[in-house]
Amino acid sequence: MLSGLALMMCLGTPVSGAPEPIHADPIHTDPEKYTVVFENDRVRVLRYHDRPGERTTMHHHPDMVVVAITPFKRRITLPDGTSKLRTFAAGDFVWNPDQGHVGENVGDTESNVLLVELKEPRPAAPTGK
Repeated sequence: MLSGLALMMCLGTPVSGAPEPIHADPIHTDPEKYTVVFENDRVRVLRYHDRPGERTTMHHHPDMVVVAITPFKRRITLPDGTSKLRTFAAGDFVWNPDQGHVGENVGDTESNVLLVELKEPRPAAPTGK
């Protein structure tokens, strides 16, 4: 059964003490957690891994599909401070729209996830003509 997601989040700050920009690339904000496993002109596939209690700094993902490799539980916090608690089973997948966020592993298992980020812009909405 598929579950909803909002993926990682939970406000953090880099070593400098200044907030990380909302549009920061997770490969740069959290290189110990994110690895590029495939990339071409249309998609970038990231592998994400963390342990219970760990969290990311503020970062950004374009529209993407999230695939849970292992079960995990996360708190996702958006730039406006709203947060959601999400629980995933292995094999769950979900569409996640373009967003900045911070994620925190609030469960008792490691998070192992594949993120398929789209590089193509979202099509323009019809003009109604």
